[in-house]
Amino acid sequence: MTSIITKFFQGFSKDNNKKVSYEEARELVQHKDADVRRELAERDDVKAEILYYLASDDVPEVRHAVATNAATPSHADLILASDDDTEVRVGLAEKIALLAPGLTADEQDTVRRITYEALETLARDQITRVRQILSETLKDVADAPPEVIYRLACDAELVVSGPVLEFSPVLTVDEILEIIASEPVSGALSAISSRHDLGESLTDAIAATGDVDAVSKLLGNDSAQIREETLNGLIDKAIDIDQWQDPLTRRPQLPPGAAGRLARFVASNLLDNLTARHDLDPETADEVRSVVEKRLAEEPSTGISADKMMQVQELKKNGALSPDVINEALQSNDLDFCTAALIVLSGLDEAVVLKTVATRNAKGIIAIGWKAGQPPWIVEQLQLRLCKIPVADVLQPSGDEKYPLTKDEMNWQLDFLGDLSS
Repeated sequence: MTSIITKFFQGFSKDNNKKVSYEEARELVQHKDADVRRELAERDDVKAEILYYLASDDVPEVRHAVATNAATPSHADLILASDDDTEVRVGLAEKIALLAPGLTADEQDTVRRITYEALETLARDQITRVRQILSETLKDVADAPPEVIYRLACDAELVVSGPVLEFSPVLTVDEILEIIASEPVSGALSAISSRHDLGESLTDAIAATGDVDAVSKLLGNDSAQIREETLNGLIDKAIDIDQWQDPLTRRPQLPPGAAGRLARFVASNLLDNLTARHDLDPETADEVRSVVEKRLAEEPSTGISADKMMQVQELKKNGALSPDVINEALQSNDLDFCTAALIVLSGLDEAVVLKTVATRNAKGIIAIGWKAGQPPWIVEQLQLRLCKIPVADVLQPSGDEKYPLTKDEMNWQLDFLGDLSS
């Protein structure tokens, strides 16, 4: 016996393509070297009974090789599904999940039935990683076993339930509604909220939970179908929930009057989202713009810091406060520097410049830029980047590089702004 094993093993490790006879395999399963048994367990040309025997090997690495071998018989897989070693079950889960499509609970074929039982056993595994592998592998499989998918969707660990809740086409609307009503693990509702093409019954149920994160995800899901009544209710609550305000201002469609309502309370940095919308009728767009301008005009100015003013004044003194320097600050979003530069170069009151910027007054900022000696090409950037005026509302310099306004119009704007600040 020893001579047979020794002779065979001389080429065994070097050439796994070498055929193994049944008699040779029977000898090798008894080999004292676990590496020999492991290499045998990795082969796909040995008899099923050899692999079945190795499924009970004392060494986990050997059993792992059996678990990951596609040639392993289903009876051995069922044994390995309850193996004491986690890595063995992990390896089996990676393999068995690929066999899951098309399996059902009422399989008549013995082999398929045993495979399904092994899959169910792994879906109940006490180690999260095992169940997670099944979930991530089966999350978008259209003919994955429904019972297994539902078990994974109800799992107490989000890394297990999350993928199937978000992606699985196998889950039914009724099952998802049942999961929502069951107060699932934290994060599960957010996963459901991210599903593609959520119907109104599901969006109503998610909205009714009041879960801040889940509703935020729902509002940010452009494919979710949300009824006007539901959306209006969420807008009412968003007054006190900052997290909902951004996605609300970005919803593909808003109920009539919703944009104007949002403009009255959303955070200032979100007002751009509303004024930039192209789905509003002219009357609504005017209402939103009016509300936004009023709010911005009422917001107190924080002023420009003394250090920033000194920096700008020093540059002016040295002849270095050029349009290119101001434009560079605009591009890098150093808006305080730009504002300070306009104040210093124009000689206007700080309050006049700050108010013009705050109210997003396109004509006003053009007049201030002209007064500050800035060339026509930079007034477009002052509107876009300093005043955050939507592209559609920006007044463009004319083709012959003249200001968008006449001198008389710009002087009138400066007089008007001066009167407002006095």
